[in-house]
Amino acid sequence: MFSNQKGLTNKLKGISVAVILGITLVATSPATSVFAKSEEKPKFEFGLVPDIQYCDCDASGTRFYLNSVDKLKAASQTLNQYNLGFTVQTGDLIDKNIFSFSSILPIYNMIEGPKYHVLGNHDFPVTTEKVVDILNMPNQYYDFKYKSWRFVVLDTNDLSLYANPEGSEKYKQAEEMYNSLKESGAVNAQTWNGGVSNEQLTWLRGVLDKAAQINEKVVVIAHMPVYPENNHNVWNDDAVIKELEAAGNVVAYFNGHNHAGNYGVKNGIHYVNLKGMVETADTTSYSIVEVYKDRLEIDGFGREQDRVLKIQK
Repeated sequence: MFSNQKGLTNKLKGISVAVILGITLVATSPATSVFAKSEEKPKFEFGLVPDIQYCDCDASGTRFYLNSVDKLKAASQTLNQYNLGFTVQTGDLIDKNIFSFSSILPIYNMIEGPKYHVLGNHDFPVTTEKVVDILNMPNQYYDFKYKSWRFVVLDTNDLSLYANPEGSEKYKQAEEMYNSLKESGAVNAQTWNGGVSNEQLTWLRGVLDKAAQINEKVVVIAHMPVYPENNHNVWNDDAVIKELEAAGNVVAYFNGHNHAGNYGVKNGIHYVNLKGMVETADTTSYSIVEVYKDRLEIDGFGREQDRVLKIQK
């Protein structure tokens, strides 16, 4: 079902990996299922790495921050066996300390080929502008083309109580949005969520409209989910969904943030919440997405499951 461009004909599914600090991860359990190499080749493949959330600190609950080092090293070795067009980490590269960037970035950069970043709510020990500079991002939100597809990266921390200086215009807008949601009893009225500004929504509309005019299919990647309804969702999730549906060419929306993962499909758009890599002591989570004419196939590693996303438009 899934192809490997360097001749691998199968891979371990649902692997459990032993994490010992300073030692590369290895598989410790046999494959639970084997997928034969497909005769049909994908147009291209790309990697997704969610919620690495590295920190040089003790584990907290189910989050094993230090273990993300070895998990990411092992993931990079696996991803480098595939002919990926690019890889995206979907936010929360670190947990809280600015010096964590200098430890985890070189490991992420072990992945071969173009690499992209999404801003997550844990990535802000400093302001948005400084994080964008540290990660060498073109902007806090941006888009890029690969083959005949358009990829759109959103900043779901745009209006938030942690990414903007207190007293700034965006901080004030975030306060208003959060307080309004809190008063209405909205489940996503959480201080660790954020909203998308009108400025960014206008930009998104322009990008999607232009892509539609030249018949580009679109994949949107963000940190926070917008669907299904969940306490991790973007504050103004309905506004984001409205823009995605209006364009008519958005195939899928990938995100992290909710480490448990989630999935839903609405009006032809697949919403895939990827499971967080930082969760559990010994099991990883990341994906390779294969792009075909009529579908996207998610090849999940570790805790992440396989999915087939039919293109409905």
